[in-house]
Amino acid sequence: MAHVGAPPMPPTNLPVPAVQPTAPVIAATLAAAGAAYQSLFRNPLVSPDIRVLVLGSFPGVRSLQSQQYYAHPQNHFWRIMQALWPDAPWPTDRDYAARCAALLRCGVGVWDVYAACEREGSLDSAIRAAELNDFPALLVQCPQLSGIAHNGGESFRHAKALDKALAQAGLQGRVQLHRLPSTSPANASWTFEHKLSAWQAVMQQHGLLA
Repeated sequence: MAHVGAPPMPPTNLPVPAVQPTAPVIAATLAAAGAAYQSLFRNPLVSPDIRVLVLGSFPGVRSLQSQQYYAHPQNHFWRIMQALWPDAPWPTDRDYAARCAALLRCGVGVWDVYAACEREGSLDSAIRAAELNDFPALLVQCPQLSGIAHNGGESFRHAKALDKALAQAGLQGRVQLHRLPSTSPANASWTFEHKLSAWQAVMQQHGLLA
């Protein structure tokens, strides 16, 4: 009978293949990221001084894993913000807290329309069983708000819910809703320059750019 023991060590001169994460490991990682979403993304990135609130749909996998808004390196959001305010003290990509503080000083806040959803991957088309965020509670935190910029079509689908929330807060007619081209890399039909132009027009309309 053969002896069953530890497998022999591979020769030191041969490369050891990388271990690929299994599906359960990946699922557990994303589940942990989803749990962390409750503590980070459920709280909007706002201040009492913001004039424009950018509303995405729901954070992508990369953002959930990084615990940062618009963390995918090919998403144009932060690149557009830096192009609009080139003189702002933008920190390095690694200093996320300082980057958020710089954005708020520019008068721009960030949140999502969905508080929770079911989705495989990062595409908006895969979103199921979505739960809307508490917009009436948010609006009272932003007395200077004059514009809501929907980052893409999925977010804009809930413009009516925003209208209702604005009415409940007594702000209907004072806050304008905008549909902007998504900054997502999935929106390949818009070039960076065309996205930048559309975003610039909205920020100018609300007095954030000269």
